[in-house]
Amino acid sequence: MIEKKRSFQIAFAGCALAVLLLAAPACTAHAATTCNVRDYGAKGDGVTKDTLAIQNAIDACEKKNGGTVELTAGTYVSAPIVLGSNITLHLEKGATLLGSPDHSDYPAKVEFKVPDAQPLISATNAEDVAITGEGTIDGNGQSWWDEARSMHDHGILGNHPRPKLVIFDHCRHVRVEGVTVENSPMWQLVPYYSDDVVIRNVRILAPQHSPNTDAIDPFSSSNVLIEHVYSDVGDDNVAIKSGPINSPGPDSPSTNITIRDCTFLHGHGVSIGSELSGGAENILAERIHFEGTDNGIRVKANRDRGHDVGHLVFRDLEMKDVRNAIIISEYYPRVMPPADATAQPVGRLTPHFHDITIENVAATGSEMAGAIVGLPESPVKNVTLRNVEISAQKGLAIGYADVNGAHVVVQAAQGEAIMKGPGAEVELK
Repeated sequence: MIEKKRSFQIAFAGCALAVLLLAAPACTAHAATTCNVRDYGAKGDGVTKDTLAIQNAIDACEKKNGGTVELTAGTYVSAPIVLGSNITLHLEKGATLLGSPDHSDYPAKVEFKVPDAQPLISATNAEDVAITGEGTIDGNGQSWWDEARSMHDHGILGNHPRPKLVIFDHCRHVRVEGVTVENSPMWQLVPYYSDDVVIRNVRILAPQHSPNTDAIDPFSSSNVLIEHVYSDVGDDNVAIKSGPINSPGPDSPSTNITIRDCTFLHGHGVSIGSELSGGAENILAERIHFEGTDNGIRVKANRDRGHDVGHLVFRDLEMKDVRNAIIISEYYPRVMPPADATAQPVGRLTPHFHDITIENVAATGSEMAGAIVGLPESPVKNVTLRNVEISAQKGLAIGYADVNGAHVVVQAAQGEAIMKGPGAEVELK
């Protein structure tokens, strides 16, 4: 086991500032007014559609300059609802907001610049908005997953849209705390072009093979804190994004994002990408336990969805039975380049990965230690590994990348521990 050499100094000033700012909760809605949805006609019987009653309660609270919209114990079937500024949606223990099973209840709309369906819960251009409590938001996604599986393309960003569960669109001062979020038809919690977001003490669940059920996807957002999250899902546990595939631009980056003190089970791990046409800067992931995930660390893009991605720190990570411990690849959805890989012209969407630090990592039971692979025209620059110990069936592949570090131990049951391909510059001690 690697000795944990904890450091209180973050490797970049921007992220240090972000952590200090994010240590305090985001501003939350005014709590002076409470609007119980049952007072507005909600039944909570698991059969009646309570959409109108819930929305009326939200609107009534908003007219009173904000307040708490309360769901007491019961199951409230609902089509999409919309939150406004200074609103807290509070689900008491035993309360479930259940997405309507009728696909026609989710109107078509343009979301993230592409055709989509309206999410179950959304807030747009809102401030001081929160979702709290010990209850559950259930997207009722099974019928959507069945439909997606019947299609060749599952519908990522525009093809055969499925509603996401919760979207904060161009919002400020957002908090999600305490609730269980589960079974979204697609992505579950998405801050989109939002600032000052705290997601804390949340459970996010979906079956292991449910398609595209990412737990948390900060998208072109800034100053985001994700902590004490338990995630067991069918896709990325966290995926930081910043622009659609083949985006004409402009796209804003995702910046100053901290992920800490989390447990991730089934899922694809902590991902930066793959849609990164706005770039990503100042990302810190620390004190995370991975068990049974497909990947631990994953930074991924390709020539049709990349930009500047750097100043990333991954530290104090424990991985058990994770298929791939470290994947940094500019060939997504592939990991390794084709045999005939050649340089191509550099364009607006060419990924540029740089300044990535991975330290104090212990991984056991992996199939592959991983890969750090750049494009011939855009190698991965300045990857530093410190105090990294990985036990896997296969070793760590490096190509078109500059990798340095110390106290790196890779134990491979088959083949070489470190496999150097074209363009690999490796200095490990």
